[in-house]
Amino acid sequence: MSAIRNELIKTLTLTAPAQAKMTDLFRDIDDSIQGVRVYAAAGGCSGISFGMTFTDMINDDDGVLSFDGFKVIVDDSTLEYLRGVEIDFIDQDDGNATFVFNNLPQMGGGCSSCGSSSSSGGCS
Repeated sequence: MSAIRNELIKTLTLTAPAQAKMTDLFRDIDDSIQGVRVYAAAGGCSGISFGMTFTDMINDDDGVLSFDGFKVIVDDSTLEYLRGVEIDFIDQDDGNATFVFNNLPQMGGGCSSCGSSSSSGGCS
């Protein structure tokens, strides 16, 4: 097991609802998709925003977490921002369902400095 995989296992968690939704999503996608890539980009309340996208490639510097039916892939440069982050899936049964990143690191001006904080707590 690589050092990046060991670090990923200690840093990133998925709630049971997030794991269940990922499993559902991976039942309906093309077999060429290797997993879902979690990435960090400049912007957002903390100075960093997180996202996810399907990927057909796993690179040498990627950490891979394998779950039943899907993989979560994170590159080395994103890993440093994921310490303590939890990915959850929230379905409010009104057609508004989304993955959310909990426990985001505060690196910038803090919540509400960008005007985007949500009523569910935390920055989006």
